[in-house]
Amino acid sequence: MTIGRAHAISLLGLDGAVVEIEADISSNLPSFVLIGLPDAALGEARDRVRSAAGNSGCPLPARKLTVNLSPAALPKHGSGFDLGIALAALAADDQVSADSVARVVHLGELGLDGRLRPLAGILPAVLAAVRAGFDTVVVPAGNADEAALVPGVRVVGVVSLRDAAIWHGAELEPIPLDALLPAAPDEAHDEEGDLADVIGNPDAVEAIQVAAAGGHHIYLLGPPGAGKTMLASRLPSLLPQLTPHEALETASIRSLAGIPVRGGLSLRPPFEAPHHTASAAAIVGGGSGVIRPGAAARAANGVLFLDEAPEFSPAALDALRQPLESGEIAISRATATARFPARFQLVLAANPCPCGNAGTRDGDCRCTPFAVRRYLGRLSGPLLDRVDIRMDVHRITTAQLRAAGSGDRVDSESARARVRQARAAAAERLRGTAWRLNAQVAGTWLRSPAGAPERGATLGLDRALERGGITMRGYDRVLRLAWTLCDLDGSPRPDADHVGRALYLRKAAR
Repeated sequence: MTIGRAHAISLLGLDGAVVEIEADISSNLPSFVLIGLPDAALGEARDRVRSAAGNSGCPLPARKLTVNLSPAALPKHGSGFDLGIALAALAADDQVSADSVARVVHLGELGLDGRLRPLAGILPAVLAAVRAGFDTVVVPAGNADEAALVPGVRVVGVVSLRDAAIWHGAELEPIPLDALLPAAPDEAHDEEGDLADVIGNPDAVEAIQVAAAGGHHIYLLGPPGAGKTMLASRLPSLLPQLTPHEALETASIRSLAGIPVRGGLSLRPPFEAPHHTASAAAIVGGGSGVIRPGAAARAANGVLFLDEAPEFSPAALDALRQPLESGEIAISRATATARFPARFQLVLAANPCPCGNAGTRDGDCRCTPFAVRRYLGRLSGPLLDRVDIRMDVHRITTAQLRAAGSGDRVDSESARARVRQARAAAAERLRGTAWRLNAQVAGTWLRSPAGAPERGATLGLDRALERGGITMRGYDRVLRLAWTLCDLDGSPRPDADHVGRALYLRKAAR
């Protein structure tokens, strides 16, 4: 007997570590010992592997089988190690080629009949295998298309343990079985609307374009029916397509969240709109065992829309403060820390009061001033200080509705071209730095000779800072907005008009 070796991947967030699976068969009484810090789901692999091997025509010997998962100090979670454990055991029993098994990474959960069930997180697991130097991975047939999205790796999709054993040299006859496929995603795939659908609110339409051009966060305040949700849902249609790296990163997050990636990599920026009852863990991610990404991580490289933002729990809202600054979500547990990307654009939408009629021409608001302050105060000052654009959105009048067909409205195609041109100007200016968008630029650069506006352009902004009407963080965010307005106008450097318009966008919401 020899020691059989196989390899699998242990995921912690989007990061994966290679786990070496060692199997040894001794001549003691029949037993199955699994060591190496397995969790409960992985510990149950003993029964799954033995039953699957027997039903696949390659039963394990009636002897003591010891399986070690190395490194032993690394916690292992889930059932994705089943295939590697089974093949390492078969290699130890000389039923398959030990050299062939040792050269390949195996991922998959076994059913009792020997078929392989699809896994969540197959895409980041294959990426981790490639980074570790492996060029071949064996995955369930239901995950093969998703795994093939990773360049530079040979993907072998197998339906069952029997097929995997045959691929590694077992002398067995293949038995046709139906592949188990991942469940269909339960998310909508509605086509994005056009910006031209928005009637009235020209300032808000302009603000959405500024947000798209500079990557700025935006806060929309207005009564029900004013069009806040419509404006927010149009923002992804103004954003450029994802780069291949961003598309792979976005697909990896969705794979880890259990959303199958089908039909190739999507270049469309993601749009996440969690319900206001979502917890802090649902927003940023979490879990007691396997740490899963939340809505903020799934919105990376896209848009996170919080409708009825004051109705979210304060803990869920304040959990976004650190990711908005760092662009990363870190979830710490006793044994490890998982990290997810969080470079998203935040869109907050809120009513002006609990009943929604404060400040409207045709509504009767009966909310007390204290109730209004308490309602809007649920959005903390530190959170709003990180939002660049604050805009009032008003209900349209009958005259605006009737004149909607006669005016020139901005459509998504023309706005997207304008955004693309502004982003190209910003990328050219920021070439050689770590930033690509104006919203990412550090304040030190904005106040340096390279990033400062024209002489005298910040006089009004300086007075607002001296009076306490704006914080130092807000000061820098106004300068970032001014640069975005400058790029949209095609100007070489922000002037007093750009700074004034940026300050208006910062303070426009009542």
